Amino acid sequence: MSTAKVVSGVAAGLAIGTVLGILFAPDKGSETRNKIIDKKNNLVDKAKSKYNNLESSLKNQFQNVKENVKEEATDLAEKATATVEKRNIY
Repeated sequence: MSTAKVVSGVAAGLAIGTVLGILFAPDKGSETRNKIIDKKNNLVDKAKSKYNNLESSLKNQFQNVKENVKEEATDLAEKATATVEKRNIY
């Protein structure tokens, strides 16, 4: 059995156990529903935060690559110009 299957099986078991534990807890139904809603909201907030962090990181990386490409293009153009001028002198 592959590691991915074991990990996904364990994760699924934990999720099912958590849901069953909440559903069979001795709290009132309204309290249980509120707990579930709170957990969902926390998970959504965490997912949004991770997405925003990833988006910001990718934007920064893209900007860095863009700047590097501009610098390399400028350097290459200068070298090409210098080579053409050098050949025209002789």
